[in-house]
Amino acid sequence: MISTTVPTWSEFLTQTIAAFGCTTGTLHRLDPADHHLKLVAHQGIPEALMPIIQSIPVGKGIAGVAAERQEPVEMCNLQTDTSGVARIGARQTHVQGTLAVPVLDGGRLCGTLGIGKMVPYDFTPEEKERLMQTARSIAPLLLPP
Repeated sequence: MISTTVPTWSEFLTQTIAAFGCTTGTLHRLDPADHHLKLVAHQGIPEALMPIIQSIPVGKGIAGVAAERQEPVEMCNLQTDTSGVARIGARQTHVQGTLAVPVLDGGRLCGTLGIGKMVPYDFTPEEKERLMQTARSIAPLLLPP
């Protein structure tokens, strides 16, 4: 029997993470009231980081910078990155290769989608575009009510 139920955000994130061969991920929705990214779904994130990733200011951290720039932000190895983009606590995930993209509805920012691998990894231009397309596909559903 085919399921006619709409997947939850957690199921969507799990499917996205698996499609990219990753182990961790986050999905945030933009809250226009305070211009923060609010956590909608997560996988593989240590409990100690939950208070930090619940609400991320646009422009701060990997997700916040992807939102601010409205373009993918990638790190081959988060554990050794010295760019200053990642927050110090992000290393607690033990993730190495990471990619965050904005969720855009046309030019309107709706949130961010991030995935990560436990090994150093350079995402290809095709993978970046595929994740951007995945993010665009959910943008209208992620808009605040």
